[in-house]
Amino acid sequence: MWTDGYIAVDWGTTNRRAWRVRAGAVEAEFADDLGFTSVPPGGFPAEVATVRERLGDLPLLMAGMVGARGGWVPAPYLPCPLDLATLAASLVEVPEARAFIVPGASFVDGLRGDVMRGEETQFFGAVAAGLCGADALICHPGTHNKWALMQGGRLTRFRTVMTGEMFSILKAQSLLKSWLEVEAQPGEMFSEGVSRGLEGRALTADLFTVRARVLLGSLAEDEVASFVSGLLIGADLRTGVKGMPDGEVVVMGRGALTRLYSAALTQFGRPNHQVDGEAAFLAGTNATVEQLS
Repeated sequence: MWTDGYIAVDWGTTNRRAWRVRAGAVEAEFADDLGFTSVPPGGFPAEVATVRERLGDLPLLMAGMVGARGGWVPAPYLPCPLDLATLAASLVEVPEARAFIVPGASFVDGLRGDVMRGEETQFFGAVAAGLCGADALICHPGTHNKWALMQGGRLTRFRTVMTGEMFSILKAQSLLKSWLEVEAQPGEMFSEGVSRGLEGRALTADLFTVRARVLLGSLAEDEVASFVSGLLIGADLRTGVKGMPDGEVVVMGRGALTRLYSAALTQFGRPNHQVDGEAAFLAGTNATVEQLS
């Protein structure tokens, strides 16, 4: 089934990306904002047909929220520790569509539970392609930042921090929203925010202090976004590395947010390097297909 190529789809909450892959190489691709929340009930077959109209009549390998509750077809959460072979053997088939959905991953630590969808494909791909070692601590910035520990090529544990979503809520609804339209930049105010977040004080109190400082003239309006971003990322780092091994951190993603996390980790004294998230995802789908061949 896979010898003539396939279509890899990263179908998220708010967007989707798709690539036509042959012999491990991308031939064509597209991206749009049709995430699974934008697909009406019963609308997935038509949208899958649209993907094939654009990229060809090939089998689909899909990861992300397409397999979540409320997505197309539910795919289970596989418990950690998890390896690539188990992930590939647990694909959920949609026979009438020649489509396969990658399961998510779960981790339970006492009373704390955690889940992910889509990132697991990137993590296994990064290891398979040599973008990181088989033993690695990965930071995956985004709406819900993931801190994942790979040991011997297996995903053994992870922790999610809602940093990106918190920033979005503040930007949309909080007293600070009018000052958060400016893009955050690494620099003095970002660094000050990181330091404050790393101290582990009361985050909600520190957020209100931002407004007070602007009103009292000790913080410029155009510096608020950088400070708040640093504050949230600093708190994220403090939570994310707790209980994780020392050493280098792999920052996976692309763009400005990845660079901000890298800068914060450097300030925190943790060596790090950045890995392109798209390259890791495609390496993950290729590695999954190899398991099936």
